[in-house]
Amino acid sequence: MAFTRATGKHRAPSRLTRRSAQVAGIAALATTGVLGSLASPAVAADSEAPKATETGLTQAIALDATLAEQIDAQARVQHQQAEAIARAKAKAAAEAKAKAAKAKAKAEAQRKAEARAKEIREEKARAARAAERARLNAFHLPVAGSSVTTGYKSGGALWSSGSHSGVDFRAASGSSVVAVGAGTVVEAGWGGAYGNNIVLRMTDGTYTQYGHLSSIGVSVGQSVSSGQQIGLSGSTGNSTGPHLHFEARTTPEYGSDMDPVGYLRSHGVNV
Repeated sequence: MAFTRATGKHRAPSRLTRRSAQVAGIAALATTGVLGSLASPAVAADSEAPKATETGLTQAIALDATLAEQIDAQARVQHQQAEAIARAKAKAAAEAKAKAAKAKAKAEAQRKAEARAKEIREEKARAARAAERARLNAFHLPVAGSSVTTGYKSGGALWSSGSHSGVDFRAASGSSVVAVGAGTVVEAGWGGAYGNNIVLRMTDGTYTQYGHLSSIGVSVGQSVSSGQQIGLSGSTGNSTGPHLHFEARTTPEYGSDMDPVGYLRSHGVNV
């Protein structure tokens, strides 16, 4: 007669099944730290129960600890690398900022230097123009270093009007006669009692006249600058000897005369 194993809920657990359950219980208790204290006498006494080392628990814990340390070490390295990169970027940014600031300062200094150089050039140009205007507008004696020998309105039979319409400057024959100021020649030639004479229209609208010349060096319509030679002194016309007759007038015509000495002094000439 054959015997069969009982089945269903009344089937008794096998020895292997009981041992597996015991191992699982030991592992659970090991994780809570109460493995030794709560073990039942039956389990402790079972000589065939697996040892803790045979369960792989200690090895798993050791592996977990090693992995955690590796992860921590890797995290520290990554953190250090990130900090190094951040420091490098900050340093590069600071250097770039400093370089940009230096370039900006250099460009600003160059701009200021160029602006100052331009100002200096403009100042020199203005000074040169002012000097040229001063030269052109400056007045001179008609004969350099000369002095008046016969004054304005002097009386006598030498003048048809009874008085001197100008002044006479001492001048040896052939002395250089210059324009007392800048102007335009309106008359150049024979002037009767004045002999060879020149009349200039000055830039301020007045007129000056130079008489008794031995020669004339300009022509009508010509512009002359202040101090430019226009002729040579002599004794032509109604003259008793070499000298220069000089008049200041309001028009180019005889009879519109004014005090020549006062005229020259009003333009800064020391007479």
